[in-house]
Amino acid sequence: MLLDIQINDHLRLKKPHPCGSYEWTVFRIGADIGLECHGCKRRVLLDRRELSKRLKVNLTKREDKKDNTDSTVI
Repeated sequence: MLLDIQINDHLRLKKPHPCGSYEWTVFRIGADIGLECHGCKRRVLLDRRELSKRLKVNLTKREDKKDNTDSTVI
């Protein structure tokens, strides 16, 4: 499963961080995904496979970039 993750996305993971927070912000994308905890501001790196296992929901609201305009020529 490919993750649709972008920088500054707000994520909720399945298990809490030791500080008690479930919510994280993405600060880096590459071979590893960099996350910053909302509770204690700790930064961690997870590989994509590990993040896909731990991810519960992406809380970032993103509009679909589908172009639904009619381009009929008269």
